[in-house]
Order: sequence, then structure tokens, then C-alpha cells
Amino acid sequence: MTSANNAAIVEISQTANKFRSSIVLQYDNKYIDVKSILGLFTTLTSAGQYNLHVHGPDADEAKASMAQVFEKHGLAVNVVSE
Repeated sequence: MTSANNAAIVEISQTANKFRSSIVLQYDNKYIDVKSILGLFTTLTSAGQYNLHVHGPDADEAKASMAQVFEKHGLAVNVVSE
């Protein structure tokens, strides 16, 4: 994994940890807590399409911030509206 991907993983995790909401990344049949750097390292690649599930008191703000971070690093993410 390149340092650019490492930077994306760290920024994604740090951004997620600013929120009280649960933020889970779905890729195929895997569900990863975005607040876990280790989970992201084992799953996140630039080639994937991911679904982001956000639940909690600050979900709307978290969805917007997370979408911006994924886009910044060129990672495709679909923010699921539930």
C-alpha cells in the first residue's frame, strides 16, 4: 500500500472519530468500522466501490464530511440513505 493510501486511511479514520455516530463501511460482504484504522488497512483499496452506513445523532454532518474525505482521496463511496 502506498503512502498516499496510508494518508487516506488515517484521514478517513480521524474524520470518523470526530462524530458520535456509528460509521460503517460496506464492501462486498464485509462491514468495517471506519473508526478502526486496522479495519481500513485490511479492506480499503482505490479499486473498490464502497457503501457508507451512518447512524446516530450527528449522522447528516458525518455523512457530508465522510463523503468529502473519500472524494478528496479519489475513493468511490455511496452514502446510504436509511
